Amino acid sequence: MFSERLKEAMLNNGYELRPIVIEREFNQRYWGNSISFQAARRWLHGEAVPTQDRLQVLAEWLNVDPHWLRFGEKLSGSVQQQRKRWDANMTPQERQVVETFMNLPPEKRKIVGEIVFAFAHSFPKA
Repeated sequence: MFSERLKEAMLNNGYELRPIVIEREFNQRYWGNSISFQAARRWLHGEAVPTQDRLQVLAEWLNVDPHWLRFGEKLSGSVQQQRKRWDANMTPQERQVVETFMNLPPEKRKIVGEIVFAFAHSFPKA
């Protein structure tokens, strides 16, 4: 049933039901190892279900709840509640940085994210 929900979300967002579309859009957004055309095809045809971290990226891309995408059930308010928690203590300047980052195209966000991670790993925690 995962593949049916994936197809529904893709159609609702105006995407063609083609593995190449999933491969391209997913790989632009995911910071880990890229997926292959074959992996995208297996997701689309119900032969495999992505890992949770990859499912999160698919859900964000398609503007759906990750729990719904995986299980077909909706958890009311869960995503909004989590988002409220992580940014509750941000300063206005930090919030502006995040908003600016989120307005970048996906391929640019991926590059900036890699730079931030590289920078963070270069310095030990204080």
